[in-house]
Amino acid sequence: MSPTSQAAPDGAQIGAFTLTLRIVSIAFFTFICYLAIGLPLAVLPGYVHGQLGYGSVLAGLAISVQYAATLLSRSHAGRMADTVGPKQTVVIGMAACAASGVFLLLAYAFERSAWLSLAAIIASRLALGFGESWVGTGSATWAIARVGPLHTARVISWNGICTYGGLALGAPLGVYLEKEWSMGALGGAVLLLGLAGLGMAVSRAAVAIVGGHRMAFKSVVLRVFPHGMALGLGSVGFGTLAAFVALYYASSSWDGAAHALSAFGCAFIGVRLLFAGTIARFGGFRVAQVSFLVEAAGLLLLWLAPNPGAALLGAALTGCGFALVFPAIGVEAVARVPAGSRGAALGAYSAFLDLALGVTGPIAGYISSGFGYPAIFLAAAMSVLTGFLIAFGLQRHAVRAVPAAPGA
Repeated sequence: MSPTSQAAPDGAQIGAFTLTLRIVSIAFFTFICYLAIGLPLAVLPGYVHGQLGYGSVLAGLAISVQYAATLLSRSHAGRMADTVGPKQTVVIGMAACAASGVFLLLAYAFERSAWLSLAAIIASRLALGFGESWVGTGSATWAIARVGPLHTARVISWNGICTYGGLALGAPLGVYLEKEWSMGALGGAVLLLGLAGLGMAVSRAAVAIVGGHRMAFKSVVLRVFPHGMALGLGSVGFGTLAAFVALYYASSSWDGAAHALSAFGCAFIGVRLLFAGTIARFGGFRVAQVSFLVEAAGLLLLWLAPNPGAALLGAALTGCGFALVFPAIGVEAVARVPAGSRGAALGAYSAFLDLALGVTGPIAGYISSGFGYPAIFLAAAMSVLTGFLIAFGLQRHAVRAVPAAPGA
């Protein structure tokens, strides 16, 4: 096989099944990465809070520090995908995921020393955050290069399906591994996933690097800034759910926190599969506005949930709403930059999600300390509704920017 594969121009000659197969074959790297992320997701907050004896703020920080690492490495990941190649970007990201597993093993080994164990957990989260940015940005850019930019929305949608599919599968599997064996089993599983993804990425054919004009990263950030703000505000619901649903359930004496994460992930995937075509039909901003309203409804239900069944429904509604936020606004953001800066645009746009997830944990932990865990979902709903207002404003601006047809 040639070391460099060429995509059909704009995916025009690709049949529907072949198109999906090409996208999924690359997006599968995202699935492996997020399966590794999902494994400790429902375990670490309780482990840091219960086993190591730290407070809820540090428990939230142990989750959120991953997103800080992702945020700081997004620009480098996007630049490397554009200039060196997305395959190489994915290879490095998978190696970082494997390193995260090594640090989790060390956290288990240092369990008798709380501060050493916490330090190893934070190092694991930092490595995983680095891997997340490089695998996520690299695989999306890789897939777009294989099928053409006309299918950007579909690539982003499948990348998201693999993202939350990995989280939905990883969360209950991680709880099972920790319960039946130990935290060490989690570390071993993450290490093996990283090594498997690394081997697969090395064996795959690369794609030609897109030439042409490349914008400075600062200019790319400014170009997609309002789109990223809407994404970040809409991501607070997911960040709150991921970091605190386990402690929320425990504070209410409920079982099944991992099932809430799975309900979120399954609902997310279902909406992506069934309604991804609505972005091309109705436009990204319109789809985003509906998505924000549904997500806010789910978060409000979590805030008021009288029992675990209602909370489960709230998590599912939150997943339904959040499902199309990233691709709906992302298509509009990527369209604002030249092809040679596509990876940088994806990196810059995604960085707003990372920033939101990074600050959500500590802020939500502070809110929960003063007002209880249900209050953090009310605050998240208010954030999502602010995202709705930005998307509404962007749509209005886009409509005004379209010139009237001659004779209209």
